[in-house]
Amino acid sequence: MKIENNIIRYYLRNCYFVNGTAYAGKSTLCGLLARRYDMIHCEENYNLDVIHSIADPALQPNVCYMQLMPSWQHFVSRTPDEYEAWVDGNNRELPEFEIAELIRLSGQGKKIIVDTNIPCDLLWQISDYDHVAILLSPQGMAADRFFDRQDPEKQFLLSVIDSCPDPERTMQNFRECIARINSPERYAAFENSGFFTMCRSPEGKDDLEERMLRLARHFGLEK
Repeated sequence: MKIENNIIRYYLRNCYFVNGTAYAGKSTLCGLLARRYDMIHCEENYNLDVIHSIADPALQPNVCYMQLMPSWQHFVSRTPDEYEAWVDGNNRELPEFEIAELIRLSGQGKKIIVDTNIPCDLLWQISDYDHVAILLSPQGMAADRFFDRQDPEKQFLLSVIDSCPDPERTMQNFRECIARINSPERYAAFENSGFFTMCRSPEGKDDLEERMLRLARHFGLEK
């Protein structure tokens, strides 16, 4: 069965999408908007438990990789080509799950702010200019500062890398993987997507309130 994009666009009319590069402030700004304007906040990787419970390896092999991978050491030891192909595969497979969940949530009658990885070409098909924003960080920041955060996910990956037979080589390889999916070409694709874009300052000292209000005005939440 295929659902035409005009139908999806109608049911997602209360959804506001934020995509872009790592370290651009997407999660923080989405959270601020959700609290200020009483929106449902769909954080990155939301609904993942349901997705993994229904994903089929024959239909969604990249989504199912995390359940079928040989080990976490295998996860951090893949080549940049393999890692990039997996990320791109997820970006093709996950939107169907994401859109289905957003249609379900839209029935609650509230506006929804979505921290998403739905590709820009698909967002143009199912949403509108004033419902999408692209946030960018200075080029190179995502790769250089990937492990600067103290969140549990990053710390777990560090422990996995440390457990590998050659931790130094594994770390170098994994950083190359992160650099690949945050390449200048991918940055340029976001920058030239045609959507509203907002770039974080190189020093990361932006005024959060000012950035949030810029987004709110773009989304029509604030006059």
